[in-house]
Amino acid sequence: MTIIDQGNGAPGPAAADLIKDTTTQSFMKDVIEESKRQPVLIDFWAEWCGPCKQLTPLLEKAVKAAKGKVKLVKMNIDQHPAIPGQMGIQSIPAVIAFVNGQPADGFMGAVPESQLNAFIEKLTKGVTAPGEVNVAEIVQEADAVLAEGDAAAAAQIYAEALQHDATNIAALAGLAKCYAVSGAMEQAKQTLAMVPESKRNDPAVKAVQTAIDLAEQAEQLGPVAELEQKVAANPLDHQARFDLATALNAQGNRAAATEQLLAIIKRDRKWNDDGARKQLVQFFEAWGSMDDATVEGRKRLSTILFS
Repeated sequence: MTIIDQGNGAPGPAAADLIKDTTTQSFMKDVIEESKRQPVLIDFWAEWCGPCKQLTPLLEKAVKAAKGKVKLVKMNIDQHPAIPGQMGIQSIPAVIAFVNGQPADGFMGAVPESQLNAFIEKLTKGVTAPGEVNVAEIVQEADAVLAEGDAAAAAQIYAEALQHDATNIAALAGLAKCYAVSGAMEQAKQTLAMVPESKRNDPAVKAVQTAIDLAEQAEQLGPVAELEQKVAANPLDHQARFDLATALNAQGNRAAATEQLLAIIKRDRKWNDDGARKQLVQFFEAWGSMDDATVEGRKRLSTILFS
């Protein structure tokens, strides 16, 4: 499965599609209607306005750099005074941002380029440019599929996200988790190895690493049936119960794994340097904070610890 090819999507729209002049008659179409698709800046200007001549090139540069996330419409107030009059524009240059058919933000005067870029970045946050793939949405879709238990389908979707952004941490962690829950631990490790060292403490990455560590612990243990027999023969054999919990977790039996560790904590909190509680916390990390088994387990653990 190839996961490092980075597609850049379709080329951005031509400058002619991003920047245009408008009139009183076309204002509704060019600004109001168009702003229902993506933000639109309207630049009110005039030939005699010196600051306008400074601002407009910077505006055009910033809009082109946004690659279709925002459009620029220019209106000469001398030739078309009605709209600026209705909007109460009393000095120029004046730039008003329209979003979803309504004025959303704006500024007056020839602002510095850095301030202008920050204005457009704020305005376009979360906006997807034409031809641009929203990787976050793809990852969310994969998360939902994995939560439903279809690791194979989720892996394909995570891989699609990584084709567009090979360094996406959420997608790398998600793909590694798919491998881990499927038992393909070596592939899970190889996928996590692609995560930069600086991102190894990301909660999603840590959760998968913990799941791998727990699975490797379970590989060193005997069959669940043998461990159950040991516990049945001697309920105070905390190590056998601890091992049974680890093995049950590897089988996906989270409720039973929790039960075994809670039993140790009830009997001997200090056993093995608080080992049962620490192992249970590792389970919670691997399962995820929103998992039903984690939520229920945390409640039961709190009841024991603070009763």
